[in-house]
Amino acid sequence: MKKFILKILKTMAVLIIIVLVLMISVATYEYVKVELSASYNAETMTLNYDITGSGDKNILLIHGLAGSKNYWKRGTEHISKARKLFMVDLLGFGDSPKPQSSYSLAVQIEAIEKIILKEGINNGKTIIVGHSLGAIISLALFAKHPDWFEGVTTIGLPVITSEAQFKKQMAANSWFDKLAVSRFGKIFCMLQPLYMIKWLKPKNMTEDVFSDAKKHTWQSYYYSLNEVILKTDLDTITKNIRNKKILFIQGDLDKTAPMTNVKKFAIKFPNAQLVEVKNGDHQLFLKAPDEIWEWINQFSESLESPSNKNQTELKLSF
Repeated sequence: MKKFILKILKTMAVLIIIVLVLMISVATYEYVKVELSASYNAETMTLNYDITGSGDKNILLIHGLAGSKNYWKRGTEHISKARKLFMVDLLGFGDSPKPQSSYSLAVQIEAIEKIILKEGINNGKTIIVGHSLGAIISLALFAKHPDWFEGVTTIGLPVITSEAQFKKQMAANSWFDKLAVSRFGKIFCMLQPLYMIKWLKPKNMTEDVFSDAKKHTWQSYYYSLNEVILKTDLDTITKNIRNKKILFIQGDLDKTAPMTNVKKFAIKFPNAQLVEVKNGDHQLFLKAPDEIWEWINQFSESLESPSNKNQTELKLSF
């Protein structure tokens, strides 16, 4: 019996050593890969983006954390007939460059500004649509250049009341979220090749979006989370656009970006519209793209109307 137990213990010890060596090897490789990357150069490193649709009205689409431009490619036929869509891969994500960078809000905005100016969509005929991380960037971009755009639509906007609150909230979600915001978050990001596998795909994420979610570095993910999502003071940066028209679309079951926080934030915008989606989680666009496009289309059409309606709140379900 003793020999059997010793054999089991030895086998377990060997397996543990193998796993540790694998984890250290992967983490080291991911770390070194970033360290050997060139530093960000705004002049030579251009974001990857697609253009589809037609018309003299434009929509600039900005994805969320670990997302890509392909996040938006569902149901575009409903809106691209009348509008030109610009789908961007943020710096450090998708097929855009992945340099060494702070991945701060200012850096992401600077990279997007280059695309806007290159394509000439700073003419006041453009709506920005952003999801999660992209929603924060969208509001900041609108606040910096209010004359460039007609309005903004945010989907799953993370309104952070405090870093401690956000980490507590995320810790109550999946093991992935819990580890990502823990003190081991940076190391956890370096190990992403080990856990970004088919069997661990979140239920609310489609196969293609999950595949693209692997296209980032530990640095682009970790610093985008900490420098943009956690440290951006939305109250301060949006003071000059309080009277602008904004559409907030939020799921009532969104655990990453709770509806209660968004309601408190949205009420500060008298001309805003808040859509509360019943049974909608953080990936509600993937669940019902046709409905989301319809709300964006209605919002776009309302911007052409001279009427200035007061803030409204809709409760919808799908």
